Amino acid sequence: MKLGLSTYSLYGALKSGEMTVADVIDYTAEIGGSHVEIVPLGYNLTEDPGLIDIIVEKAKERGLDVSNYAIGANFLTEDDAAYKAEIERVKKEVDIAARLGVKLMRHDVASSPDVSIGHFNVQLERLADACRQIARYAAQFGITTSIENHGYFIQNSDRVQTLVKTVNEPNYKTTLDIGNFMCADEDPVAAVKNNLAYASIVHIKDFYLRPSYRNPGEGWFRTTSGNYLRGAIAGHGDIDLHEVLRVIKQSGYDGYFSLEFEGMEDCRTGAKIGFDNVRRIWDEL
Repeated sequence: MKLGLSTYSLYGALKSGEMTVADVIDYTAEIGGSHVEIVPLGYNLTEDPGLIDIIVEKAKERGLDVSNYAIGANFLTEDDAAYKAEIERVKKEVDIAARLGVKLMRHDVASSPDVSIGHFNVQLERLADACRQIARYAAQFGITTSIENHGYFIQNSDRVQTLVKTVNEPNYKTTLDIGNFMCADEDPVAAVKNNLAYASIVHIKDFYLRPSYRNPGEGWFRTTSGNYLRGAIAGHGDIDLHEVLRVIKQSGYDGYFSLEFEGMEDCRTGAKIGFDNVRRIWDEL
């Protein structure tokens, strides 16, 4: 099992200045990770490109792969000029991915207050064309680009799969986040079964789930239909993590697993406990 950490798991410590991205790589190695996923929150590789070499050198020093580079993007723009500019900006991020030495890169696709299926259908071809251009650009570096199931607009497994098939490039897949399907009120086990064949990398996380009529108070956010979610330590929440991992293991998937911790606990504690739980469950299956 190629289990590692997303630097996003330590975002709390990165944001506060308690840790640097080099510290996160050290921490990942210390808890037994085999790779690190680069998510530039709490640091910025475009504003501070010197960090790219630091990441590459530190990962090599600690014997870790740099697995995936994950960035934001939104191709639902007001006009064609902004649309083209966003595509060119993401291509520059592909250049950063190449410098990091990764073969996988996730970029977001769209964000909109209108998350209806009708709006998705109207925008599909335009969004697919942007992703297609970027995937073709990334192909020269041997990089596979991907859409993650998050952001509400393209979060359901069917919408993700529709985009991947519409782009129709061999190096365009999905970053399969087992938990994010819950934000669109989709069962994680069923959704993982639906999209696992298209996964370039798997994100492991956990959530607590409460129904819409039971407001649990501060620290929770709403799903598409109004239910409540809160980040949990992997193995502590309401995702059937054993069954999700069993499905993945039986499929023969042999790519990277990246743990994301989003809970309210101390990020180092939450990441370590979650990491150990995922490893233990996988070994027990």
